[in-house]
Amino acid sequence: MSYTIYLSGEIHTDWREKIQNGIIEYKLDIDVLTPITDHDASDNIGVNILGPEDKPFWKDHKAAKINALRTNNYISRADIVVIRFGEQYKQWNAAFDAGIATGLGIPIITLHAPKLTHPLKEIDAAAMAVTETPEQVVEILKYISQ
Repeated sequence: MSYTIYLSGEIHTDWREKIQNGIIEYKLDIDVLTPITDHDASDNIGVNILGPEDKPFWKDHKAAKINALRTNNYISRADIVVIRFGEQYKQWNAAFDAGIATGLGIPIITLHAPKLTHPLKEIDAAAMAVTETPEQVVEILKYISQ
């Protein structure tokens, strides 16, 4: 069975690469979609395309809207959304992505450390699986691809 997955959330570790490498290693028929993971490129896309802003709010607003075009499109194309919540930064956008996917009826898999279980309890309750490692995500993808 063929799947398309969207890998949402934390951009400061190599979790996406671990999942992508597992997909390749096990020869799974899975296409992977991702957000722009270059933080500066993502933050500056609005002013780079539409011009500078005097106020940070409007700079962020432009970038958020353009990034949302990509994110919403990719989530709507996905069969599964994997959402990573890291420990160091608050991934508010990832929580938003969980809401979008759930609203569209697209199953989510969350990926986070055990110490984040309490703050993420509502998002975890909406997930089809709650994982702690990229390897667990790969094992789920292997299982559903059989």
